[in-house]
Formats: sequence, C-alpha cells, structure tokens
Amino acid sequence: MKNYELRIINNTCDVPFLMRIKGLFFIMPFFALIGFQGFAQVATTIDSTSIIIGSEIRYTMQVESDSTEIVIFPEGQTFSPLEVIESYKTDTTKNGNRFSLIKEYALTQFDSGQYTIPRQKVMIGDQVFLTDSVKVEVRDVLVDTTKQKMYEIKPLVDVDASFFNWKKYFWWILIPLVLIGFIAFFVLRRKKRKEAKEEELPPYERAILALQRIDASQLLEQDSHKEYYSQLSDTARKYIDEEVYDHAMESTTDELIERLDEEIKTGALRLDKHTIEELKTVLKTADMAKFAKSKPDIGTAKADRNVIERVINETKEAIPEPTEEELLADEEYRKTVAEKKLRRKIIFGSLAGVGLIAITLIVFIAVKGYDVVKDSILGHPTKELAETEWISSAYGAPPVTVSTPKVLLRNNYQLTDEQRQILKGNETFVYGSLLANFYIAVSTVQYNKQTEVDLNKIVEGVVGNFESQGAKNISVKDEEYETLRGAKGVKVFGSLEVTNAITKKEQKSDYLMLNFAENGGFQQIMVVYSKEDRYAQDVAQRIINSVELKNAE
Repeated sequence: MKNYELRIINNTCDVPFLMRIKGLFFIMPFFALIGFQGFAQVATTIDSTSIIIGSEIRYTMQVESDSTEIVIFPEGQTFSPLEVIESYKTDTTKNGNRFSLIKEYALTQFDSGQYTIPRQKVMIGDQVFLTDSVKVEVRDVLVDTTKQKMYEIKPLVDVDASFFNWKKYFWWILIPLVLIGFIAFFVLRRKKRKEAKEEELPPYERAILALQRIDASQLLEQDSHKEYYSQLSDTARKYIDEEVYDHAMESTTDELIERLDEEIKTGALRLDKHTIEELKTVLKTADMAKFAKSKPDIGTAKADRNVIERVINETKEAIPEPTEEELLADEEYRKTVAEKKLRRKIIFGSLAGVGLIAITLIVFIAVKGYDVVKDSILGHPTKELAETEWISSAYGAPPVTVSTPKVLLRNNYQLTDEQRQILKGNETFVYGSLLANFYIAVSTVQYNKQTEVDLNKIVEGVVGNFESQGAKNISVKDEEYETLRGAKGVKVFGSLEVTNAITKKEQKSDYLMLNFAENGGFQQIMVVYSKEDRYAQDVAQRIINSVELKNAE
C-alpha cells in the first residue's frame, strides 16, 4: 500500500504576457488561483500485478479525511487501458472527527501485454489528489493444441453504435402484430362476406336458410329452449319486417298481430285469419320461453317450427307483386345501404391501423420510456450527434487532436498590427454557436518568441469573455487536468445563461473548457451545451475525454 500525504499552500501568480492581447475569441484572460490549506491522506493497493487475460484486478483506494470534507472518487473509464468491470459502493468508517473511506474497482483487460494503470484523481473538498500509476502484466492463456481443437477466426461484424436500436425492436413487435392483424382481417372479412352474400339473398330465401340452421343447431337436444325459440321468433319477425311491416322487430307480439290484422283489412296482405292466429300462438310460446323460462316438449317445439315455415310461405304468396316504382326505390335503398357499409369498412380499417400503431408505441414507451421513443421516431439533434460516426482530427498549430461528431470549421480571425508583433499565428475551429443548443470551439495560438504561459491565471477573464457574447449569471470553477498521454492543463467549468438565437428564450447552459500551454503555444478546447438537453452532457464529456496534444509524452 502506498500512502500520499498532500499539503496545499497559498500560491500567487503574475499576470501573464497574454493579458495584453485583446479581442481574440478563443484566448481567455487569466486569474490567480485561490489559495487554501488542508490535509488528507490517499492510499491505493491492487491485489495482483499479473493476471491472465479476462481475469479481475481489485484496485482499492483508501482516503483519510476530515468529516466535513466531500470526497469524490473517479468514475467511468478513467483506468484505461484497463476496463472497469464494476465500481463497488464506498465503505465508510468514522474515527472521531475523521472519516476513513474505502473504494474498490474491479478491472480487467482482454489483450495480453504490459499495461499501466494511469494516475487517478481524487477530490477531497476543493483539493485534487493524484495517485501513482501502477504497472500490471496481462498474460496469455496457455492452450494445449494437441487436446484443444482450433477454429478459424470469425469475420468482423458491424455493430450498431446506438444504445437503443429502436428499429430492431420495432420490427420484432410490428411483424407479429401485422400478422395477427392480417389473420383477424381475413377471418372477419370471410365472415362478413358470407353475411353479405346472405344479405343479398331475397328475404324469403334468407328466412328458409335461417330455419335450416335452426334444424341443424340441435338446440332442443341441448335443452336450450330459450335460444331455440329466440331464433325461431327472430326469423319470423325479420321476414315480416322486410316484407310487410318495417317495425316488426321492435314490436310486441300483440302490436305485431294487430298490425297484420290491419294489413289484411286494407287488402295490402291477403293472408288467412287462421294463419295469423297460428303465428300469434307460436310468438306467445316464444315469449314464455324467453322471459318465463318455459320449456315446451320437443314435439311441440318442432311443430311450432313448421308453423313458422308455413306462415312465411303463405305470407310470401299473400304479398302483391311490387310495382316498378317500388322496385326502383328498393334498388336505390340497396345502393345507399352498400355505400354506408363501405364507409363503415373504411372507418373501421383506419381505426384498426391507428390502433395497431398506438399499441406498438405503447409497448415501446413501456419498455424504453417516452422520451427515448419520441426522440427515436421524431429525431433529436444531439442524439443524432451522439449516434453518428465521429471524426478524430488534429486542429491548429500547435496541433490539438480531438474527436467530434462533426468536422469543425475554420473561423477566420484577422490579427491587428499589435497582435502580429506578438503572435506568429492563431487558428479557431468551431461547430454551432454559443447562443444555440450545442457549441464546440478549438483554438490555438503560436508565439513569435518563447513565451511562458501561466495557466493558473485563466479563469479571471472567463466571465468577461462570456458576457461580451451575451451570457449572464456565469459561474466559474477550475481544477488541474491531465490527458491520458500526460499533457497537463487547467480545466474550467461552470454554468451560464444565454438567449437562444433560435427560440428567443432564456437558456441555461453548462460549459467545459480545457486550457494547455504545450509546444510553445496556447491551446483551448471549449464545449457549451443546454442543461435541458438530456444527451448533451454525454456528448460533451466524450469530446473532452478525447482531447490530446499531438506531441504530448
């Protein structure tokens, strides 16, 4: 175990040479770091310095600090080139007015070789503690080729970089729903066609077909007298409703018989009085079976069925032949009914399609959440930036290497005569705008002569620079920063408010800024993004983590 005892004392710095340069967008004025004092201990251990490929290394950090201090351990893939399998919960014990915190990480690597676990940053209050780097060896797994069969290496497979492949889930859900929908559609369509075909039959033929179905139903054998007489009564009423009296279905038995008597008296229906009485008797029996749970014997029930058939036959013969005008009116009526059915089919089909889409969306929302589904279907600018193919390029001189979702465009800036005496050149590359949702800027400065840049005095001018571009309510924090290749600089971060140039509304934004003085020049990388953009923080952090200075050791 290695112990680190760090003490931070007050420091003061002179205003650097760059403070005399005015008007450069990318050069931030400098400030003096606030001095502070403190005391803490940080210790690290690993359980092994040599592992087999894929095995686990336990990396442990132990911090001794005052109970009033906030301790922030490193998170994410800061142990690269080793991968973090798991970050365990912090174990905390208290000793008087001091805390002892133990944080463990499970690390691994899937390629053999010699690796170095980089120095890790631990924040204790406002202080930054750096651990020592540790060398580890990852060994190959020895394979006895005489016993273990060897296989060919599989070809590379393209993997979608999106964290949510909504198209894959979409088809897995949509295809079964479409199949179910088609099956239901064809079954219902077949049934409706059959019913429509029957509807096209004349009323008399439909009535006889209904009686044949009653005979084949075996309702009497199943002791379903109520259903039997219901179908028998409906068959007679439907026929009379279509051929004689168009309110036969909703009329009571007495009302129907009374209406038929009136039709006979007027001569519109030449039907025997005895037939009317027989119909009345059967309908009364049907009412008793439906509402009073009466159960006539099977012989009576079959006789009643024959009475209904005889009534239908005699009614057909008793109805006068329709006139030409009645036939034309009936044809017009049939066309109107057909049009209504077609409109009904279109409406039901549209509702079914909308329902299918709604069900699919509900399933997606339940699985992935509303925001993810909405952004996947309707699109989201920053989400598209995160999922696009990123570009890694070197910008400016001295060069800065950074990965971005879009190529940064050169922002030409004309130097004044005073600036030309000091600077050999300056370059700025940008994407977006400070007054928009997402903004990236990479700036480099090269001097005519050797100039020492004090990065500890940068923050002082951050507020003024942002205010000159329309920002307000600006907060500023800073800390030391080191890239994976060892380039050291100052990280400035905080929040601000701007008026969005597109929406014209107040927008709260966060910003991250890296400042370096490498290779005889000055380099600055800045990312500004809206706080309300749920994808922007990950994109910004990915950009910042990719920053390297080309010649850094």
